[in-house]
Amino acid sequence: MGQSSILPEQVDGLSGMSLPKFIVGMIFALAIVVAWSFLGGASLGTTLFRVIACAIVIQLGYFLLVFAMVVRNAPTSADRIRDVERTLGSTEDGEKFSARRSLR
Repeated sequence: MGQSSILPEQVDGLSGMSLPKFIVGMIFALAIVVAWSFLGGASLGTTLFRVIACAIVIQLGYFLLVFAMVVRNAPTSADRIRDVERTLGSTEDGEKFSARRSLR
């Protein structure tokens, strides 16, 4: 068994948080805040303040999660090899292996 982590391994796909999932989740969370405020007898101003504060906290949390996933995904060895091949391919010696060379 490997280390457990709260962050998903992939940024995209089923394990990642896509924008539509985030928006639907945020709407449900804000609806719960509105219902809680209404049932608690809060004024319109208090309800509006709670909804705005909740939206800010949710946005900040989503940003921090995405930022953590980006920082966590360090370049792999395959990424490093690809970068080296790109730098070698841009030199004059790399041109002899190019498909653009003449047939002479």
